[in-house]
Amino acid sequence: MCAIVAGMSVEPTAWQRPGPTAEQRRNDVVVGVAVAAVAQLNLVLSTSAGVFFGDDPPSRPEQILWTLAITLPLAVRRRWPAAVAIVISAAFIAAQVRHSPEQQVTNGALCSAIYTVGAWGRDRAQARWARIGIIAAMFAWLAIGIAQTAADLPADAFPDAAGPLEPLLAAIVNGVLLNALFFGFAVFVGETAWISARRQHLLEVQAEELRRLAAEAGERAVMGERVRIARELHDVVAHHVSVMGVQAAATRRVMDKDPAKARTALAAVEQSARTAVDELRRMLNLLRATGGAPDERPSGSGVDHLDELVANARDAGLTATLGVYGEALPLPESLSQAAYRIVQEAVTNTLKHANASAIEVRVRYHAAELEIDVTDDGRGAPPGAAAGVGLGLIGMRERVAAHDGTLTAGSRSGGGYRVRARFPLAQSPAVLA
Repeated sequence: MCAIVAGMSVEPTAWQRPGPTAEQRRNDVVVGVAVAAVAQLNLVLSTSAGVFFGDDPPSRPEQILWTLAITLPLAVRRRWPAAVAIVISAAFIAAQVRHSPEQQVTNGALCSAIYTVGAWGRDRAQARWARIGIIAAMFAWLAIGIAQTAADLPADAFPDAAGPLEPLLAAIVNGVLLNALFFGFAVFVGETAWISARRQHLLEVQAEELRRLAAEAGERAVMGERVRIARELHDVVAHHVSVMGVQAAATRRVMDKDPAKARTALAAVEQSARTAVDELRRMLNLLRATGGAPDERPSGSGVDHLDELVANARDAGLTATLGVYGEALPLPESLSQAAYRIVQEAVTNTLKHANASAIEVRVRYHAAELEIDVTDDGRGAPPGAAAGVGLGLIGMRERVAAHDGTLTAGSRSGGGYRVRARFPLAQSPAVLA
């Protein structure tokens, strides 16, 4: 018994079980009244059968009063569990002192009260000490009753005793064991109910946390998808629209002086528009596709198509060159697309902002690195301009970071602007050997 009571403090926690709901309080009232009615019926049956504990039973009104005092408090047992348990235990001992004959139902009421303290006591320290105090009082009363009974026992009190133990010792051990089992069961079941409620609370908290994390993950996924779509739209549209703008401006300038050149520029504008529409259509089809890889690249957007970007820049009036150095290696599609988009954005920025006359694109294949270098002879970045604040530069940095690479972008000391991206390459076993 002591081990069970002492074990109640093994799992200290700041959690408090919520009080009973309105429906539970109504159920308690119904149960309390029903138990009181059953106790009154049992009292009538016990007295009618002549079952009395002691030689001087109290009057019938007093018997009814003690029975109600022990059972009716169950009507509020979950609202004030410790107070109800103390009242019932005190009334129980007092009823036994007065030799009240009803003890079957009242024993059940006492067990229910001790259980409720363990299952519903919000203050765990109070619940623990209330049960310890009640059980200690009950065993003290048991000891007093055993002492009084032993003192009044006649010599022939156990005429039919035939066991190996002394009859009085056997009776004492039997009473102590039965009470220990009675109170131990009430304590154990109450503590188990409280632990079960606490675990249910923890499961609900964890479920809510999982729902919150899932919602956050969904929001991040949506945001990431929006950023990816915005980056793709910027890369696909901005380049071709910029080329179209430059070519349209050139057409306007030479339309009257050189109609043949104007027609050539207009044809280039038309081709750029068709290319932009085709790339937009491919990208939208990819976004609509189910299960498509986010980095799946449409045709015409890899390092093997950089010559088309250079040709577009040349058609827009720039002196554009492309140089590939080192032994070309097969690249992952996502890396090839990232390199293409970086060159595309650099060419677009040169056309829109640099007022340049020449642009040079270099692709270098090193042993463990792919280097993309784009330079122009334009005016460079304005003095005091923050580096990497434009949407294009932000998109380039995101693409490079996604492949664990590095990006440098800024004005050159001799004039013009440079964009340089370095991507690490996975080495083959033969190279590593």
